[in-house]
Amino acid sequence: MKIMTVQEAAQRWGITPRRVTEIIREGRMEGVYKIGTTWVMPDDTPKPIDKRVSEKNKQITQDILQPANVIPALDTLSAPFQKILHNPELNLQIYNTFPIPIEIFASDGTVIYANRAKLELNNIKDANLLVGKYNLRNDPVSLEIIGQKDMDRIFNGETVTIQNFPAPIQDLVDRGVIDEKPWEAATMDLSLFPVWDKGIFVCTVCLFFVKNTYQGKAEIIRAQEYMQEHWLEDFDRDKIAKVANVSAYHFSRVFKQYAGMSLHDYYKQIKVNKLMEKLCSPNLTISQAFADCGVDSKGAYLRYFKEITGMTPSEYRKRNIK
Repeated sequence: MKIMTVQEAAQRWGITPRRVTEIIREGRMEGVYKIGTTWVMPDDTPKPIDKRVSEKNKQITQDILQPANVIPALDTLSAPFQKILHNPELNLQIYNTFPIPIEIFASDGTVIYANRAKLELNNIKDANLLVGKYNLRNDPVSLEIIGQKDMDRIFNGETVTIQNFPAPIQDLVDRGVIDEKPWEAATMDLSLFPVWDKGIFVCTVCLFFVKNTYQGKAEIIRAQEYMQEHWLEDFDRDKIAKVANVSAYHFSRVFKQYAGMSLHDYYKQIKVNKLMEKLCSPNLTISQAFADCGVDSKGAYLRYFKEITGMTPSEYRKRNIK
């Protein structure tokens, strides 16, 4: 006789192991016995009816829970869905119509499916370049972003949500999956959930919810304009990246690539330019010029000023006032 444990019964019936144990202790399950300290029961034990359901609804609930007593009308309505569930080709056709990028990983981490939206998002011409050839679990780039703890949870059959995932598009280029990047950077929310078959973890389905993509120079210009207009405010990388509609994780790198300097260096350059203007006014002391720019004349910007101009503020003032 086949048997199942409390954990297996809970998974099959869609309730918690604690609730199964409570039902056993209430004496509402036949054929239950212990092996050592573990409760077990026959493999074909039906899900018990929850006593917490009102008497009025008990018969309806029982009909739903017992497959042999399915209401005829419900059985008729579910027939097309039964056909889909047992036809892998129909399943894949449905996935391909989804506008949301979908990727499916086997229990060992290997990609076994990517829908059309996923391929188009990354400009992948042939799914065979990805399917069967990439393993999320063994990828050091994704592992660094996701973290070992969440990676283990994903492939232990848990549902995991990852917010603000910075898609590593350059990695696809490096692996030869695509020839060039369709976008510079993208931020996504990931929802990964497991698929089980008779108590066995089969695969993980990953849904990609794209929050924003960074295409090129327009975002750089928006960030530069924002810093030029808000130069008197404290430097805030996250706020600047939000204005550009790009994740801060990516933006520092791509900004330097296009502008030739980091975000902070660009901001410092604007600030020092304003200091230079103020120092040319004979009506302001050096301390007042710095104060008008929102910084301390003895703080970090004194050092930045020397680095950028090659002069102290007093040397700059003497040279330019003359």
